[in-house]
Amino acid sequence: MSSDEDFSLVLDPQPSEHTLEGIKALTLSYKQKYEQLLKEHQELATSRDDRRNLTEEFRQRTVKLTQSLMEDQQSYEEQTDNEKTQLSLLMQEESELMEELQGVEAALREEEAKNSLLTEQMDVFAAVPEITVVFTGSTGPPLQGAAANTQPFEMKPRIVYPMEEGAALITFEEEVVAKNILSMKKHQVNLGGECRITVEARPVHLMMPSLVEIESEVCHQRILISNLPKMDTDTLLNKLEIHFSKSKHGGGEVEECEMLPDSGTVVLTFVGTNIARGLTDTQHHEIKLHQKLKKHRVRVTPFLNGKITNFETKMKECPRTVLLTGIPDIMEAETLQDLLEIHFQKNSNGGGEVKTFLYNPLGQHTSALFEVASADREEEQDEDK
Repeated sequence: MSSDEDFSLVLDPQPSEHTLEGIKALTLSYKQKYEQLLKEHQELATSRDDRRNLTEEFRQRTVKLTQSLMEDQQSYEEQTDNEKTQLSLLMQEESELMEELQGVEAALREEEAKNSLLTEQMDVFAAVPEITVVFTGSTGPPLQGAAANTQPFEMKPRIVYPMEEGAALITFEEEVVAKNILSMKKHQVNLGGECRITVEARPVHLMMPSLVEIESEVCHQRILISNLPKMDTDTLLNKLEIHFSKSKHGGGEVEECEMLPDSGTVVLTFVGTNIARGLTDTQHHEIKLHQKLKKHRVRVTPFLNGKITNFETKMKECPRTVLLTGIPDIMEAETLQDLLEIHFQKNSNGGGEVKTFLYNPLGQHTSALFEVASADREEEQDEDK
């Protein structure tokens, strides 16, 4: 026996897949693989479902978070808008309060200025020259509203009435005579012989003040000097100007010194504006007005400037004065005036007692001055222009 034969290995043959055992073995192997695949497939399906569930859960959470974020964003925007609106309202309110505060401060300053002015005027009224007055009028109803805070005063109008040419003004003693002359209107005046003229009687209407409101304030450059002796006016004015121009007497440079004839007081005007106050504070001053006489004590008070703040007028017909027009220039003015006056004095011509008569011939310029007399009766005076 050879050596190859001694070491030979006999193996069991593998089942052939063409044999029954091989097919069974292969089938079993495939079955195991299939079961393993089914198991893996089931595991993958489970994992897939888990992932799908997890994905859906995340999607739902994402939707909720997105919706919540949008709601939060909307809420934030609404809150921001509300805050902006409130801020705008607060700024507007602050602006209105500032305007109101400025208005109150302005009103306060105005009231303080009025209070200062009233205090100053009260001091002035307490220091004005003393005048003895007697009440001869009648009482009336109390003033109401703003008029209660004003000081009424009496005013007598003096009205200048320009006359037309060839006209005359005639004032009768009685109103009934003037009314009678006006009612007849046309009047034939006999001038002597066969000479007659026809004149027309017209009513006289005057524009008279019905209300005058004056606002007064203290003048810081003027003083009013009262309690003066009777002496030559020029000498008195010179003495006063010399005295009050000296700084040792509290005065200064004098611009003007004038006498008020209706009151017997003197108004002295300084160039500076800080002198009058010091003099009025002292009020009484001793002045040497004559070399041989002792010093005279005068009173120095503030001077008030007046400014008209309201002026109203009304038309009023003169009850006793008649305007005669259409008078021709046919004779001397004085003779013609006498003939006209004689004509209208006769009761037979509808006339009566004549108080004044003013004639303005053709070619001349004449004005009549009307003044209110007692009992509201007008007086007429001539005034040539």
